[in-house]
Amino acid sequence: MSTQPPGGPRGMDESTVLPPGANPDSPVFVISVAAELAGLHAQTLRSYDRLGLVSPGRSPGGGRRYSVRDIALLREVQRLSQVDGVNLAGIKRIIELEQMVDELRGRIEELAEELAAAQAAAEQAAAMVHQSYRRDLVPVDRRSALVVWRPKPRRD
Repeated sequence: MSTQPPGGPRGMDESTVLPPGANPDSPVFVISVAAELAGLHAQTLRSYDRLGLVSPGRSPGGGRRYSVRDIALLREVQRLSQVDGVNLAGIKRIIELEQMVDELRGRIEELAEELAAAQAAAEQAAAMVHQSYRRDLVPVDRRSALVVWRPKPRRD
């Protein structure tokens, strides 16, 4: 779900927020930092995790680690709840449906690429077949052609 605000959290771009080599899905923020970046209380983040709204990555010791995308999602959950008045069950369903739409869009792109490749292969195969046609002229000797003559029946 692409709900990340422009410029990343708190108006910073991703190069400022993320360590070198990390991407928006890299779990890098501990819960206290993620809570501050999202403008929420850490206990709210724990509740959202238990409800399955925002499921952060885990460190080897089991601690929650939030990504930039998780923080954007936390902000979206808060917006849906506070501004739009959607309850948490509704928010969970919205998130699931948006993820499904994203997956389906990806699948459509894959199928479109496969279709384009199949069409290109079919066109290439047709071109090869057309190139294999012999376009020789076959001479016909008209002197040795056989003509069958049948007279018209007479009317007497």
